[in-house]
Amino acid sequence: MPDYQLLIFDWDGTLVDSIGRIVEAMHRAADVACVPRCSDVAVRGIIGLELGVAIRTLYPELDEPLRIETIRRAYSEQYLALETEPSPLFEGVRESLEVFRDQGYRLAVATGKGRKGLHRVLADKGWLDYFDMTRCADETASKPDPLMLHEILAHCRVQPERALMVGDSTFDLLMARNAGMDAVAVGFGAQPLSVLRECSPRLAINEFNELRAWLEGRQAQRPAEVSEHVG
Repeated sequence: MPDYQLLIFDWDGTLVDSIGRIVEAMHRAADVACVPRCSDVAVRGIIGLELGVAIRTLYPELDEPLRIETIRRAYSEQYLALETEPSPLFEGVRESLEVFRDQGYRLAVATGKGRKGLHRVLADKGWLDYFDMTRCADETASKPDPLMLHEILAHCRVQPERALMVGDSTFDLLMARNAGMDAVAVGFGAQPLSVLRECSPRLAINEFNELRAWLEGRQAQRPAEVSEHVG
């Protein structure tokens, strides 16, 4: 197995159980902007993209910048209203990240969230200085463009083959592929493993602790296989 040095995580749907709130906030934003609500599946399918890109993907018929900006602002307001109590970490995340740090891995975040939103949730969890680097979609190119991964790799001085991207959307996995990195698909976030598996991840998991077990070598894997564990 590759000797990974750097573990890069998506945020929403990978570390944090926030997908339901994202979907509801987008529905409420549609109501505010007087546009039709998209299905839950459609909204889950754009999670991970930069917000403006996500809105244009959901509403390709909208070519009015003002209407798109109205949806953007409404979404941000509605999400904040739903986040009066911050979304919880998935089971096993906090403990596993501590173990990864103790084992010498460098940790980073590559997220479709904006910097303001990520700063707020990191501050709430006391993690402002926890990760070696964090990169947000409003600072760089939106997923699946690999630019944010290139920036993280350059900052951490790690080669792509020594890094691993962990995410819950095809955008995460395609971004990793575009950067020349291995990826892990998590099936408890925005998109199901049946969809994520099409991107040929190195590993596919249904519980976060399975990543820790795999990295620790407790479950032997054949190098060319995608391993899937059903929790």
